[in-house]
Amino acid sequence: MRIALTHNLKITSSAEEAEFDSPETIAAIAGALERAGHEVERIEVSGPASRVLARLEALQPDLIFNTAEGHKGKTREAFYPSLFDELGIPYTGSDAYTLNVALDKSLTKRVLASYGVATPRARLVNRTTLESGALDDVSFPVIVKPNFEGSSKGIFREWSVCEDAHHLAEVVERQLARFEAGLLVEHYIAGIDVACAFVDGLKDTNGARSSGTGIPEGVLTPIEFVIDPAVPGSYNVYDFNLKHAKPEQVTRRPAQLPPATIERIRSLTARVVRALDLKDHARCEFRVSSSPSRSQGHDVHFLEVDGLPTLQPGASVFVAAAQRGVDFDGVIRAIVRSACKRRGLLPLLESNQQRRAKRTALRVGFTYNMKRSDTAAAADKAGPGTMHDLEAEFDSPRTIQAITSAIESYGHTVVPLEATPDLPRALAASGVDVVFNIAEGLRGRGREAQVPALCELLGIPYSGSDATTLSLALDKGLTKQILRAAGIETAEWQVVTTGREKLKPFRYPVIVKPNAEGTSKGITSASVVKDEAAARAAAKQLVDRYHQPALIEEYITGREFTVGLLGERRPKVLPPMEVVFVDPPAYPVYGYDEKQSDTPRVRFECPAQLTPSELRRVEKVVRDTFAALACRDVARVDLRMTKDGRVYVIEINPLPGLTPDFSDLCVIAKVAGMDYRMLIGEILAGCLKRHRDARAAAAPRPAFTAAAPAASAAAPSASAAAASPAADPGLLAAPCPAHAGPAPLPAEPAPLPAEPAPLSDAVSAANGEVAGP
Repeated sequence: MRIALTHNLKITSSAEEAEFDSPETIAAIAGALERAGHEVERIEVSGPASRVLARLEALQPDLIFNTAEGHKGKTREAFYPSLFDELGIPYTGSDAYTLNVALDKSLTKRVLASYGVATPRARLVNRTTLESGALDDVSFPVIVKPNFEGSSKGIFREWSVCEDAHHLAEVVERQLARFEAGLLVEHYIAGIDVACAFVDGLKDTNGARSSGTGIPEGVLTPIEFVIDPAVPGSYNVYDFNLKHAKPEQVTRRPAQLPPATIERIRSLTARVVRALDLKDHARCEFRVSSSPSRSQGHDVHFLEVDGLPTLQPGASVFVAAAQRGVDFDGVIRAIVRSACKRRGLLPLLESNQQRRAKRTALRVGFTYNMKRSDTAAAADKAGPGTMHDLEAEFDSPRTIQAITSAIESYGHTVVPLEATPDLPRALAASGVDVVFNIAEGLRGRGREAQVPALCELLGIPYSGSDATTLSLALDKGLTKQILRAAGIETAEWQVVTTGREKLKPFRYPVIVKPNAEGTSKGITSASVVKDEAAARAAAKQLVDRYHQPALIEEYITGREFTVGLLGERRPKVLPPMEVVFVDPPAYPVYGYDEKQSDTPRVRFECPAQLTPSELRRVEKVVRDTFAALACRDVARVDLRMTKDGRVYVIEINPLPGLTPDFSDLCVIAKVAGMDYRMLIGEILAGCLKRHRDARAAAAPRPAFTAAAPAASAAAPSASAAAASPAADPGLLAAPCPAHAGPAPLPAEPAPLPAEPAPLSDAVSAANGEVAGP
């Protein structure tokens, strides 16, 4: 089967990412699925939903294995299942409604109360209920928890348990400032924490049978969490720090409880599963306390349920499964089988054949400029004063082969098209469906726009930004004008064409750069100068060397970052990477030499160490920059942050380097959980969506039987249009409607159009024809 593994990737140790999955967990799940014979595509869902949609539409999976927690809001866990339902793609786990209820601890308690599930007394507290006396008549001790959080977020042994009203008021005030959606103030029960997992249909490979009458076999052995006695704290609370910072201080073992208590826990878990209609896998958490009045000697109190439990290796579900002789892979296979059984996909699972029609492979034109070492060597031998960086922006044969292999791994045929003067003829004759473009162009300040402009002329969808954006972004002076007009901070600058112009009253030092070069060509530590005379001399030298204007801009002292973005209108912002200068001079520069090879002068930290407010500021600036230049699919933004937190854009590169394991974007993507193949697939996804949209727009429409004769004579018939080469989807795609000229006015008023086909039909038809990452 073709399975999409949707997830949120944990990149930092911040509490905001506590519920996300680590790279090791995602690798383990993907490995288990692949060992079961499935084709697995990892899809990290953080960022705009449009990007996730594009990937899913391109992939057309048979099943989604979902672990995505969502990022914000009380309904975050329900968002992606709702999206999958709307797309009509089967997925593992519970539906949106169940996940929504399960995340709300207070609502879960009220629902389960009607099913006879005992739970500690509790009340929901927010700003509104607080004013109405929500903390009156509280029976102490109580424990304060965020109502809409999992993974013990906001729970701490030191102060979450309150013994008096004064302490409670302090904790509630502190926590409401962080968790505004509401808190659960719950009566504290002294005892031990026990988790009971449910994996639908998981059988005991040891041949043992469940002793619980009427308890589904998927309800596993309860697991007890034993906290090291040396851990300080007056109360036995399995808190956030123990779960995430010091997990070695907690032991997971089969609960050491009487058989009657074990069966009661399993029976209550089965009741919760039925009451909430949980699917495939879930986990219930209980508090077990001593009770001399009970014949079993213990009281069992339900605390909460997790409809989207962690699948981290070593988690309680795998400890319980091991009691049945089932390993990690067996649990993952059971979850997939349960989902397939519910969705009618068992024949597909058991036959190992794809349910959907095989994706039609596309012919992907790959445009590039190849770096040839002999040309560079010849330039070096020419002596001082020559341009040794002639091919600095071109790509090596290794990079070109890596991209080719990545595209081919998605089932496409790659047509290599070097961006030489012969490209117009070669591209027109190639018969490609789309173009993956990394070509830098050969000459002129509009060189990066040459391939996109040619693709637009021929009506071929292509990856990356359009010709206008690439032209503007290459011109540093024009880019700064656009940023300034958009209210984005950038250093004061001036473009000079000779070096003899009257200069602005700059605050020195300034840095002098070629105005229309990339890869930091022409930029070294000597580019920073301290007075006007030196600035003029440096500018004249660059004008003479590169035969183009030079840019003089004020040097911004501060930390330097580079940030990658993927997507279109609302791009996904990848983790910022900081360029850290080792033993820096007075005015450090991330220049040409530092970018060409590994150097001890700089090191990189990704993700960069930023406060939450600094990170939000950086993300806003790069998104605004991406939007101001109308970038598309991919870009990288370089920034400087001053000591007072002001963020300045140095420049934006909508055609960033893609050298595996070396280029900044590739390094950043790897930290974000994307291997090289996945990164190329992300960039290609937008292009494939535009290809599908162009095909849908060019598809023949039903003829209007009531059309007037004059109108019929004035325009080609629908059948004639369908027969034309431009409308044939097997040939070059028709030009995008956005670039089409105005339609002629009809001779007579046109009849009303027929009722349009449902959108789902159009999407399904488009999805059935195109392969993609």
